[in-house]
Amino acid sequence: MKKKYLIGIIAGIALVALAIYSFDASKIEYSDFATARQEHKTVQIIGSWVKELPSNYDSQNNEFKFHLRDEKNGIAEVLYKGGKPNNFDIAPMVVVKGKFEGDIFMASEVLTKCPSKYEGKMQK
Repeated sequence: MKKKYLIGIIAGIALVALAIYSFDASKIEYSDFATARQEHKTVQIIGSWVKELPSNYDSQNNEFKFHLRDEKNGIAEVLYKGGKPNNFDIAPMVVVKGKFEGDIFMASEVLTKCPSKYEGKMQK
């Protein structure tokens, strides 16, 4: 085999390996609060806002604190360094991305799920 072909094959294999590694390192798994506390890595947690517990938006520090109940009924305080999402108060489901620092889940993103735009299609 010619030297050029061998170098090309090795470079191709290296690029494929790098792509697989990059994809695997960037994926964030869904979890629950109990597992997230143990694993100490960035995860996504889907749940619902616990309206009975205190929540607060601090405009001076641009921080939003609230409590979230995950799908396994675990509850944790969430701190998001950013504004309160517009439809947060009416969203039935919330997804937070982040990890625990002590007893507080530090969210890097807060995404709200609003099914109202799908209600008309589901009723037909």
